Amino acid sequence: MRLKIVTVGEPVLRATSQVLSKEQILSPSIQNLIDYMRETVRDAPGVGLAAPQVGESLQLAVIEDRAEYHKNLTESEMKERGRAAVPFHVLVNPVLEIRGESTATFFEGCLSLPGFTALVPRAKEVRVTGLDHRGEPRVIEASGWYARILQHEIDHLHGTLYIDRMHARSLSSLENYTRHWKDRSIEYAISKAIQD
Repeated sequence: MRLKIVTVGEPVLRATSQVLSKEQILSPSIQNLIDYMRETVRDAPGVGLAAPQVGESLQLAVIEDRAEYHKNLTESEMKERGRAAVPFHVLVNPVLEIRGESTATFFEGCLSLPGFTALVPRAKEVRVTGLDHRGEPRVIEASGWYARILQHEIDHLHGTLYIDRMHARSLSSLENYTRHWKDRSIEYAISKAIQD
């Protein structure tokens, strides 16, 4: 079953989500929610979906960056972003730790802000601890685009959207992004976004 993705302005997107116990994770309702979220994010399509985005204020997110999502990226774009396929997995009660001081800025979008994108600086490397879909401990060391996805989804669990972290002058409709920014270097876009 595909779930409705709520959009910016819904209070659930600005709330801190509830922590789940192992018993709750294993319950039929949460296991069904995980299945529905998987179907919903693939249908969208997206690389991640947090429970608040489907109206559930829970510390739960699903992530999957399928190889087919990369087909329009050049080899140099893949390398620049540090992007590679990430298999489907579930994060419950994740705790994010930024590793190092290195950041990268790229255009980022969100299923809860359809039709828009903006430049968002993110840490290049992170460590995430939490639970998996069975309530078992999980530790993830991630870099590049995978680290960006994790930061984006974990932000959702704390009521933060990418628009809270973006370079405000870079906010663009997807149509205008395609017309004016898609074929430009990221350095050029950043220089224009942060100019006075």
